[in-house]
Amino acid sequence: MKHYSLLLLRISIGLLFVIWGLDKLVNVQHAVNVSNAFFLGIFSAPVLLNIYGVIEILIGVLVVLGWFRRFTYPVVILISLVTTLGVWKSIIDPWGWIFEGTNALFYPSLITLFASVVIYAFRHEDIKALDNGARRRTDNLSGN
Repeated sequence: MKHYSLLLLRISIGLLFVIWGLDKLVNVQHAVNVSNAFFLGIFSAPVLLNIYGVIEILIGVLVVLGWFRRFTYPVVILISLVTTLGVWKSIIDPWGWIFEGTNALFYPSLITLFASVVIYAFRHEDIKALDNGARRRTDNLSGN
């Protein structure tokens, strides 16, 4: 059950990154609006958002497949952390009782951040990841 739970968590986080990346390619104005509203307008230029979208798609696909987890998971954690910090008011006050402009739909950013930490912390137990198979094949060839 643990192995399938990690697999499903990894796939769902990876697909989220694919969706976020695709959104930056097919709905650039939405990405610009999000950047302006929550991230101080950093990278609001459409061409930068397109490049970032392609990077997010690549990271998402690698996460879904379980390749290069040692490198992709910390990137996923960093992106999730930045996203969570960008919507911190909505996490503290999802209904707008204290802060103006909050939204309960942003609360899951915190869940995504911690789910990313979980898949990183238990990456050695995710035996369904492709880079696990590559590591086993390398160990077998070297006699380990």
